Amino acid sequence: MGLFTYTVAGGALILLGAWESVISASESLKQTPPPPHSPQNSKKSTPPGTASFSSTVTFLLISVLSVLFIVNSFISLSDAVASDDDVGFALQLEVIAIGFLFLLYSVLGILSNTIHSFRFPPKILNLIYAFAFVEEFLLFYTKNKDPSGIENHYYDLILVPILICLFSTVLELKSSKSNYPKLGRGIGLVLQGMWTLQMGVSFYSNLISSGCSLHERSRGNYTIKCKGHPEYHRGRAIATLQFNCHLALLVTFAVGVFSIFCKTYGVSRDSMRYKPIGAVDMQLDNYARFTLVSDDEDEEDGIKEMRSVEMQKANPVGPASTVNGNGSSHS
Repeated sequence: MGLFTYTVAGGALILLGAWESVISASESLKQTPPPPHSPQNSKKSTPPGTASFSSTVTFLLISVLSVLFIVNSFISLSDAVASDDDVGFALQLEVIAIGFLFLLYSVLGILSNTIHSFRFPPKILNLIYAFAFVEEFLLFYTKNKDPSGIENHYYDLILVPILICLFSTVLELKSSKSNYPKLGRGIGLVLQGMWTLQMGVSFYSNLISSGCSLHERSRGNYTIKCKGHPEYHRGRAIATLQFNCHLALLVTFAVGVFSIFCKTYGVSRDSMRYKPIGAVDMQLDNYARFTLVSDDEDEEDGIKEMRSVEMQKANPVGPASTVNGNGSSHS
């Protein structure tokens, strides 16, 4: 497909994922109650019009990306017919079907947000979205045209961000009002776009491994063959290292952006309150000691009262003998 196609596809996925991540993160932080006496304390949650506008922009981005994939697949389809490549023809049919699923999801979402009389159930929309990710996962999972090709390891690694998007979409089916599934899907789309860019650079440059080269049968059917087993294992190791670097870069960037959002919108006071680990245990210990000491004192007082009563019963005439002074000897 060429480096240009991979660059456009990866850049569009990164833009879409970044947009969805930023919108979902900002909405979730706006819903968090800020600290008291804070300038953000008077802010309310995101208005419905703003949420509808952001979702409409997301649907528009998905529709544009889907149309680009469909057009590119039709071009590759015609090239496969001209090259008499049956495998490339079948692969492009799968890509076209997946592109139409994403296009259907985006068109229905745009119509639901713009036309008030047309209300499509959100859960069915998310179900179509999840089904499209399932089809994309199966496309890369079964895309093993040449078992000895290095590109298969790149396809195996791209399954990770696709699974993140699929899992987040399934979570959104259960909790549609939560913004965290959208945030996870946005991060997955960004990682998928970054890895798509890396695949284009690796396939069409010398950054994959020395001794490996690209062999094309048609525009959408190609493989990367190596001279021997050392080059093949080195190419797989380089792919794994590249994916780990992209993942570490994404995590670092996401943490930095999230800290900026927390500084802008603020966080709840309860989450910032410091509580020592042993504070609760110390309070419980002090309370237990107090109750034990007080119980001992009550028991000692009760024992003293009982002894005094017994002594009075044992000596009922004690005070009279003392006043007389002579006792029984006087008689």
